[in-house]
Amino acid sequence: MNEKTHDKMKQMKFFGMYHALQTALQNEKTDGYSPDELVAFLIDSEHDDRHSRKINRHITNARFRYKAELEHVKYEADRNLDRNKVLRLAECTFIKGGENILITGSTGVGKSYLASALGHQACSLGYKLMYFNTAKLFAKMKMAKVDGSYVKEMARIERQDVIILDDFGLQPMDSQARLVLLDLVEDRHAKRSMILTSQIPIEGWYDVIGEKTVADAIMDRVVHNAHRLELKGESMRKQRTKKQSIDTNEIIN
Repeated sequence: MNEKTHDKMKQMKFFGMYHALQTALQNEKTDGYSPDELVAFLIDSEHDDRHSRKINRHITNARFRYKAELEHVKYEADRNLDRNKVLRLAECTFIKGGENILITGSTGVGKSYLASALGHQACSLGYKLMYFNTAKLFAKMKMAKVDGSYVKEMARIERQDVIILDDFGLQPMDSQARLVLLDLVEDRHAKRSMILTSQIPIEGWYDVIGEKTVADAIMDRVVHNAHRLELKGESMRKQRTKKQSIDTNEIIN
């Protein structure tokens, strides 16, 4: 009977129930449950398993550049990063309001890591998200216009609750990139959220986008409902290099 039940659970994709029941039988714990407690135990196990698989699926689909966790974000005074503000953002209420997060600062200060950490948090709360390097996304969308898949790709991006545009503004935009960005922003305005990271201060984004009319339209939609984080301090990569050098010298000496 148990073998048939296990087979049916697998066929119905009740994997949480399957593993929970199998473990309980192996450890001879089923006798300790009343019928309603056993049902509750199996239902809870299935619910937890499905929730876990959903989170893992969202993280895999996001294609993050970094495996980042909010617990590892550093809040030294010279970074200009307020812990309470980050923790409020980690509640992801900004997603419900279709609000954006703009993270700026010089190279190496941890912009991409912070964006990815917030992205991982959003995935853990059940939101769909995709991470993009901005330049690579624009190149991909230009090719999509050529091969006829542009509308399909835009629809796929539009379905995401959040998108991360990393390294925004590293190079000036041409007319095609401007129109791609305008389409992205227009589709998401007040409905879906964006997290942008950039080495360029926000007031310099107009020059990066170019063409004043399009820049005004984009910036008006991106900035007006955005949470701003301006990171400062020394490059985190330089700090790690210094620490490794010190540790090496201590070992040698």
